[in-house]
Amino acid sequence: MALFFALTFAITWASWYGAASLPAFRVPLLYLGIFAPAFVALALTAWNERAAGVVALLRRLVEWRVGARWYLFAFGYIAAIKLTVALIHRAATGAWPRFGDEPWPLMIGATIVSVVVGGQTGEEIGWRGYALPRLAARFGFGGASLILGVLWATWHLPLFFFPGSDIKGQSFPLYLLQVTALSVAMAWLYVNAKGSLLLTMLMHAAVNNTKDIVPSAVPGATNPWALSTSLVGWLTVALLWLFAAYFLARMPYTAYKHLTAR
Repeated sequence: MALFFALTFAITWASWYGAASLPAFRVPLLYLGIFAPAFVALALTAWNERAAGVVALLRRLVEWRVGARWYLFAFGYIAAIKLTVALIHRAATGAWPRFGDEPWPLMIGATIVSVVVGGQTGEEIGWRGYALPRLAARFGFGGASLILGVLWATWHLPLFFFPGSDIKGQSFPLYLLQVTALSVAMAWLYVNAKGSLLLTMLMHAAVNNTKDIVPSAVPGATNPWALSTSLVGWLTVALLWLFAAYFLARMPYTAYKHLTAR
């Protein structure tokens, strides 16, 4: 596992540094970095398990035969969290928080399109397709989801300094807490959806496209190491960890045989 994370971080961070330094190659280098988890996962799988292992990994991208409630969970989890945060904010302060400007149809459409053509594929093949089951074989799914969450959040760190990034200058400590809790929720989905990467891609896309229903970002923030001043952000963290605690308490140590790395 150390080799997977070392190669993934090295390729991604080098690519993103190149994107910041070489504007003419910005887009291809950004996408090389985004898809690095998948490239490394597929290369290591091919090396260790040959073609059969690669086919088995890729087949999980189209595993759609799971219960309807897990589609609802994947699509609506972060939206439900954010809308609940808005209600709590209203009750606690007497005022509604700032709501995002994107219309619901656009967010729904963007989520669906992102599952097909977005960077979620590149990330999920690596994070949930390759890393999660292998970490779970040693630490159980609960422990694996926490470890992966910290690493997944840290993988994004250069974007907090990257010119033009939508998270540039925002609070990385707040982000780390949010993403680690989301990693637990995605592991819960992964286990209950029988290892379907299609479902984790859907949830990943939904998080990216609906999280700003009630934005957590602090306008004008410039210090990624500072604690956030966003009440919405901290309420979001509190709710995410409330549910993460529930998922961790109910997470099986091991799951179906085909979810565990060989």
